[in-house]
Amino acid sequence: MVNDVIKLNKLAEEAANEQNPKWKKMIERNKPLYNTRIDFRTDFQRDYTRVIYSNAYKRLKHKTQVFFCPTSDHVCTRIEHVNHVESISYMLAKAFGLNTELTKTISVSHDIGHSPFGHKGEKILSEILEKDVGKKFWHEGNGVECVDNIELLENREGQKENLNLTYAVRDGIISHCGEIDENSIKPRKEAIDLKDYKRPNEYSPYTWEGCIVKVADKISYLGRDIEDALRFEILDSKDLEELNKILEFAENGYNTLNNTNIINYLSIDLVKNSSLDNGLMFSMRGMELINRLKRFNYERIYNNERVKVAEDYFRLIILTIYDVLRNVYAENINKIEENPSAKFYLPVIHEFVQWLKNYCIENKDENLRNNKIYDIRKKEDYCSAIVEYISGMTDNKAIDMYNKIISF
Repeated sequence: MVNDVIKLNKLAEEAANEQNPKWKKMIERNKPLYNTRIDFRTDFQRDYTRVIYSNAYKRLKHKTQVFFCPTSDHVCTRIEHVNHVESISYMLAKAFGLNTELTKTISVSHDIGHSPFGHKGEKILSEILEKDVGKKFWHEGNGVECVDNIELLENREGQKENLNLTYAVRDGIISHCGEIDENSIKPRKEAIDLKDYKRPNEYSPYTWEGCIVKVADKISYLGRDIEDALRFEILDSKDLEELNKILEFAENGYNTLNNTNIINYLSIDLVKNSSLDNGLMFSMRGMELINRLKRFNYERIYNNERVKVAEDYFRLIILTIYDVLRNVYAENINKIEENPSAKFYLPVIHEFVQWLKNYCIENKDENLRNNKIYDIRKKEDYCSAIVEYISGMTDNKAIDMYNKIISF
């Protein structure tokens, strides 16, 4: 990127810093965060470390991105994807003069609410939740639920607390939906209660940094998914040649259509065409490239028979776990394992009950300083808890639990 060709720092005057009128809201937390005796970290740096040391973040390495392949060392998993987004968003934020600490933190946490088995698993959990609770499951909203109420870290006294992240990071998580087609993304002016979000992409992010992650999410997966499709021979070199001709990518100054050149081209195009007035914007040519790549990926990769056939397997696993846990419902958590049906699946049910106890309003354990969110006297709360429990699993964990259920 050549400084005398591309103007840099075009968004710097509205970066997330103390001069920004939104700053107080950006760093607001639901509760005061405990202080250390000496701490030189910024609010967003503290958020970053709280996320990457959380178990929910660690589990991303065993969650499907697109291709379910737990034995491959090189297939893109969810944790690789969030690291790609972090890299691209850092580069873009640096070029635009924005707060790179904030983009880094939103990036590593933006998919923390994803279920096992990628978007297929998300779809199945949404069907369950809608049927039994009347709500939809969507990973962006579940990401905020995770960091607000589910994920626990020990404080300095060894008590368990919620992550308690800043508003700007939480907003970036719920606003990140990369499945977008609009060009020109600007941050919204008003701060809203994030509980008012009802669906993905309902509102623009509150910060320019959140907008950067939203765009970086899209840039990151387009070429990377093609790489994996080539690796698994869903696509071959002839498909790529055909795609290259369709896109006329060489006319953009590149000899090869690959992930490196796609990221480079789209990043430069975005920096060239964006401004405070126009928002984050690609050229017409850049946006057409994105839309054509997306269409190709959906037609040839995401809807490929080899990819789609796995959904039946995922559905069997998730529904089996859900049904076993749902069928032992009791209004008192101490009665769940006494259900006559529980004797067949005690290890599985015991593990769930131990997890659930952390979040039940009846639990008065002084070492649990987290939010208590489930009143299991209400069956819809109990069903919601099962969905949340399953959503936190890795692919391997869900398969292992299913195998325990069906094995003798």
